[in-house]
Parts: sequence; C-alpha cells; structure tokens
Amino acid sequence: MHFHQKPNTIVTEVQLNVQDFSKMKDFYTTILGLKIINETPSTIAFTADGQQVLLTLVATPDFSPRPKRSAGMYHFALLLPERSDLANFTAHLHQAGYPFAAADHSVSEALYLTDPEGNEIEIYIDRLPEEWTWQDELVEMTIDPLNFNALAQQQTAAGWQGIPTKTIMGHLHLYVSNLEQTKDFYTKGLGFDIVSRYANQALFLATGQYHHHIAINTWMGVGAPKAQPNQLGMAFYTLQYPDITALNQAIEHLEALGHSVQKNETGATVTDPSGIRVQLVSA
Repeated sequence: MHFHQKPNTIVTEVQLNVQDFSKMKDFYTTILGLKIINETPSTIAFTADGQQVLLTLVATPDFSPRPKRSAGMYHFALLLPERSDLANFTAHLHQAGYPFAAADHSVSEALYLTDPEGNEIEIYIDRLPEEWTWQDELVEMTIDPLNFNALAQQQTAAGWQGIPTKTIMGHLHLYVSNLEQTKDFYTKGLGFDIVSRYANQALFLATGQYHHHIAINTWMGVGAPKAQPNQLGMAFYTLQYPDITALNQAIEHLEALGHSVQKNETGATVTDPSGIRVQLVSA
C-alpha cells in the first residue's frame, strides 16, 4: 500500500520541543506505542522500524507555549499499514480511556488525538488509491463520520502491540500566515503539486499523486504571527528527496525565489514564509 513512498518527496520526521520530558516520553511509548531508538538526558528519538526516526523529543523546559492563534504545526500524521492496525489502535485508546476524535476522509480513515502538551496527532490508514476520486488534477476528500462498527470487525485477536513496523510519517498539516506566499514556497520552491483545495483557506500538496504529503491552511487567521524558534511544539520537520539531484534542484529553486538556504552535512535547512523550519535531506 505504500505506493507513494518512492520515489516521492516525503516528510520523514518531526522534532518537538517539549516541557515535561518524562510525561511526553510516557505518552509516546505507552499510548502511541513508538519504540525508542536513541535516548540522551534531553532527547529521545522514536521509530517504528528500528531505523527511520519518525519523531524526536527535545527537552526545552524554558521555552514558552506557541500562542494559540499563530503559525506552526496543526498535526503530524502517522500512516499505519493495515486497517486492522487502526481497529486495534481504536480499541487500545478505548481501553486506556484516552480521548480521541475520528473522521472518514474518503481517501482515508483517521483518528485524532492530542499529546499531553497539546500537539495534535493523526493516526490513519489509506483506502486503496483505486478507490480515490480525482476530478481533473484534484482528489476528493471529505469529512464524514467514521464507521466504528465496520472498523471494529477488523480487530485481530492479538490486538494492539504498539506501532506496527511499517508505519511511516504519512503527512504533515501546517497553520500558515499567508496562503499565496506559502503556496509558492512549497510548489515552486520545494516542488510539490496542489492536489486538493478547501475554500480559499487550505491547500493540500503532494508528489506522485498522493492525497497529501503536506497541507497548509490559514485557520489561525490570515497574517497570523509567524512560528518562533524558542517555542514549545514543532521545532522543524524533515523533508526527504528521492535523490541528491532532486534535493539540489529544490535548493536552487528556493534560492531563486529569494529564500535563504543553509547547507549542512546532511542537506540543508530553510524557513518557510510562516517561520516554520524545514530540514531538507536526500534518500
């Protein structure tokens, strides 16, 4: 089902600045069931497959919370491999008494929950791409109630055993200050295609005809204050290009648009027009 993983440009990792390190560690290990791949007194890297880091927590107790109506992360989304995994996870959340919301987006079925510091997370499965509806270049997405009865029938006897090995970072949804400026950064700069629109408030961006690898919206208000480096919440996210050529091309395009790109040993970092930091790497 991971038809969109290669050779597309994908979000691979999100880094979060956190205040209560031990409480957050507990949530991500017990509620989400991620595995720790690397741990220091002030950082924890989580994985599903033992190789790819999906999430890193960094202890920043002195940072202040991101103001409610400002640019930054709306949610990061982990894509489970099978529908039975989502069914098992739903049962696990019920059992743990952990609150969540849910939706059927036509292309996918999704649960939404919030970690102890207010970072929002989507856990979802994709329907088969053959079942998605495209009108011209745009894919149809809905917000319908999730059919829990149908989902529950997919539960397995073993139940939830933590995040399955083949789980990946499916997409990332961002609050931005200005849709038009940000659109150019992601399309002309980073190389994404627009695959869906919501009114004049949100754009869904992808490579390889996925329903979205990144979404951007102005739901915090047009002209919302930019993301700041010393805030709790997302520090940056990592975008992986299929090869070094594609990465270098993106860097060239960003520089041509007037963005300042800092090259480093793994690739480069750049800040989008809303102050959101992006680490660019190649596979």
